[in-house]
Amino acid sequence: MNAARPTSRARRPELIRSFADLRPERFAPGRPVVTLFSGGLDSSYLLHRLAKAGFGDIHAVSVDLGAGEDLDELRLVAERLSVRLHVIDGRERFAEEYVRPAIAAQAVYLGTHPISSSLSRPLIAELAMDLAVELDAWGVLHTANRSQNTLRRLNGALDLLGYQGHYGTPYDLDPVDRQRKARELAEIGLVHMGKRVASIDANLWCREFESGVLDDPEQHTVPEHLYRWSVRDEAVADEEVEIGFAGGVPISLDGTRLPLRILIDTLNHRAGAHGIGRYSGLEHLPGGQKVLELREMPAAELLLRGYRHLETATLDAETIREKMHLEQLWVREALEGRWFGDLRTACQSFIDSCAARVTGSVRWRLRPGTAETRSIVAAAPRYLRDREDWERESSRADR
Repeated sequence: MNAARPTSRARRPELIRSFADLRPERFAPGRPVVTLFSGGLDSSYLLHRLAKAGFGDIHAVSVDLGAGEDLDELRLVAERLSVRLHVIDGRERFAEEYVRPAIAAQAVYLGTHPISSSLSRPLIAELAMDLAVELDAWGVLHTANRSQNTLRRLNGALDLLGYQGHYGTPYDLDPVDRQRKARELAEIGLVHMGKRVASIDANLWCREFESGVLDDPEQHTVPEHLYRWSVRDEAVADEEVEIGFAGGVPISLDGTRLPLRILIDTLNHRAGAHGIGRYSGLEHLPGGQKVLELREMPAAELLLRGYRHLETATLDAETIREKMHLEQLWVREALEGRWFGDLRTACQSFIDSCAARVTGSVRWRLRPGTAETRSIVAAAPRYLRDREDWERESSRADR
């Protein structure tokens, strides 16, 4: 969508923080409201509460980021709650504008796990805002809970984008337990919602699991049926895969050029079949508390590691050291909801200047649970291929 961006910030939008804030009489009668809708328990329950409160023109937005959502299930919920469903294809933009820079930035949170929702939330917020402007909606609602970092990422993106409508999540000050949500939805015929054992956030880069049965870091096991990409296939033999990069961008697999979105999807299944790409980690909340997140990211494991190998082969050590410092600044700004802020943009400029020289290929040997490099080939290498020959030549030059 290419709806006009807001140009003035004269009126301060109202931040929605509770269900008490959601009363139809507080907003212009007849104007629509836009809600973010994943088809999960939280977003379905919000639609139910809005309809129950008397809102009559509800637009549920689902942004397709390549996770393979069940559109029939989304339509079922939307029809049952009498809301209009909008499915927006954001796959190409997500790959090119968000994942590509994240690969160059080596976007890994404190060395534990690659970031994911920090990348998707700015795009989702922007697309939802565009639709809200197009519809002349009074606001954009989402369903992040206080224990989810998505809350500040969506709110932060809408703020930095200059959105003039109301926005926020009623779960901020009014948490609702999963049992109540499932019970009330079952009462209106959506009985399948009670079967959700954890919150799942998915896109073409990552499948992430949290909450529910995964609340406790001291005792957690992801139910195996939740995994899709990283389930080891016993019938798959050890194999090699070669990833080509040009100017810091992954462009090919085994010599075949592919769009980044397709390349990631192919690697997720190909590397995942060897049981590669599972991560766990604790992320901080605004108050400093930590929450557990688990994820599967087979393509990310090879692309991030492969990029670093080529970067090391191409750039001098001091440049890489400074870049590693800026990488964590980049990650922090994305994590804290400041994707559209000046500091991340400034970091990106330095990172992109480094990426321009990262061209070459990395060949991996894939086997159960791991990947090992077999070849690192840089277009403009700094590495030695024959140490003894170099020692002879350099010693002659120094005489």
